[in-house]
Amino acid sequence: MTNRTAKTSLLIYARVAGLLYLMMVPLGFFGMYSHSTLIVPGDAVTTVNNIMASAWLFRLSIMSALVVQIVNILLVLVLYKLLKSVSKNAAVLMVIFFLVSVPITMLNELNQFAALLLLSGAEYLAEFKTDQLHAQVMIFFDLHEHGINIAQIFWGLWLFPMGYLVFKSGFLPGILGILLIIGGLGYLTDSVRFFFFSDISPIVLYTFWGELLLPLWLLFKGVNVEQWEKRVVESALRENREQ
Repeated sequence: MTNRTAKTSLLIYARVAGLLYLMMVPLGFFGMYSHSTLIVPGDAVTTVNNIMASAWLFRLSIMSALVVQIVNILLVLVLYKLLKSVSKNAAVLMVIFFLVSVPITMLNELNQFAALLLLSGAEYLAEFKTDQLHAQVMIFFDLHEHGINIAQIFWGLWLFPMGYLVFKSGFLPGILGILLIIGGLGYLTDSVRFFFFSDISPIVLYTFWGELLLPLWLLFKGVNVEQWEKRVVESALRENREQ
C-alpha cells in the first residue's frame, strides 16, 4: 500500500509539473498577442491611441506576465523534487538560474506601469508636451523589451542543467533533454542577436520543442516510477559515501 501511494504521489508531481509548464503557453501567448496588437514600433501616436482605447487589455497583459512568474516558481520547485535524485548539484543550479529570472522579469513590468502613468493624465504631467509624453512612453516600451532579453539569458541557462538531468535521468526520454539544451542555446543566441543583430529574426521559435514536449510527456505519460526509485536509491548511496 505504501509503495502504491508513493507511486501515485510521484505521478501527481509529474502531472502537476506538466500542467504548470503548459500554463505558461497561453499566458505567454496572450502577452505576445496584446503587445503585437497595441504597440506599433516607431509609431508613438498609434501606440498611445491603441493603449488608451484598450487599457484593460494592456493591464491584463501586465497581470499575465506577473502570474507567469508565480507559476514559474512553483514549476521549478516541483521539477527539483522530480530531478534532484539524478544530480543534486545540477538540480540546484537549475533552480538558481530560473529563480534569478523571476525578479528580473517581474521588475521589468514596471516599465509597462510607467507607460500607463505617463498616459494617466495626472496633474504633474501637465509640464510635458503631448509629443514628449508619447516619446517617453515608447522609451519605456523599448526598455521593457531590453529587460525581457536580459531575463531571456536565464531562461536559456536553466535549460542546460535541466536538459542534462532529463537526459541522464533514465525515467524520462533522453531526447527531451537534448531538445531542452537546444532550446537553451536558442534563448542565448537570441539574446546575443537582440543586442548586436536586431535585424535578424529570432531563432527560439524553432528551438522551443523541448519545452513543449516535456510538459506534454509529464502530463500524459508521467515518469518511469521504477527508474525514478532506482535513482533515489543511487542518490542516497552517493550521499552516504560523501559523508
